[in-house]
Amino acid sequence: MCAALASAVQSASAKCGNVDYSWGADALAMMHDYVVTMMVSLVYLVYAISSIVAIISAFQIYYKMQIGEDGVTKNITTLIGAILFIIGATIVLPAFFGYQVSG
Repeated sequence: MCAALASAVQSASAKCGNVDYSWGADALAMMHDYVVTMMVSLVYLVYAISSIVAIISAFQIYYKMQIGEDGVTKNITTLIGAILFIIGATIVLPAFFGYQVSG
């Protein structure tokens, strides 16, 4: 049984030393085009999720202000930081690397 398992592992091992790299540049170009195409969809998805989270956070801040709970300043600072991060991640960083994400 051990010999049967050992032979099954040997038949499934990868070939060594015989790799064809001729398709590498074309595959890299196709991957780049796919990522850039998906970037627009991802930006819209991030905008939708972040707007929902911002609305929920604003309601939580309003609720805490009405009750008089501590930590309102921390929540406001966190919300502003999250908004700045979303702006940076979806507008500034792609522009820095030479991409213009537009719908």
